[in-house]
Amino acid sequence: MFNDIGPLELVTIIVLAVLVFGPDKLPKVIQDVMRTIRKIREFSESAKADIREELGPEFKDFDFEDLNPKTFLRKQLDNDELGLKEIRNGFDLKKEMAEVTEAVQSADTPSSSSSSSSGSGRLDMTKKAEDPEKDDRPPFDADAT
Repeated sequence: MFNDIGPLELVTIIVLAVLVFGPDKLPKVIQDVMRTIRKIREFSESAKADIREELGPEFKDFDFEDLNPKTFLRKQLDNDELGLKEIRNGFDLKKEMAEVTEAVQSADTPSSSSSSSSGSGRLDMTKKAEDPEKDDRPPFDADAT
């Protein structure tokens, strides 16, 4: 139930409970909280049983944890009736990115002598446009923003 609470948080909660309720009232508060949790569990189990009963015998094996999307996906990936493992294994993102990078660099290399100031095959993005009349954008107006 409290899987994500560490020892430091637990000690902090205990100290705060002792400070707020006091050492003489704390056992009664703990009993009341445990009783409430027990009642909530009983209520949820009876609700689950009622739902299973209303659904009928074909949903006898129905597990309410399947309604959690993470659990559903995990079961479907383990089941592999849909062939999802083949699709997942068919994608090699690093290989595809390397191919795209190589294609961009090879397309950039022939035109790099005319449009680049450095010999590394990269475009100089700080260089201004050679013909300002070809620029279709209006001039930047700082007062307009």
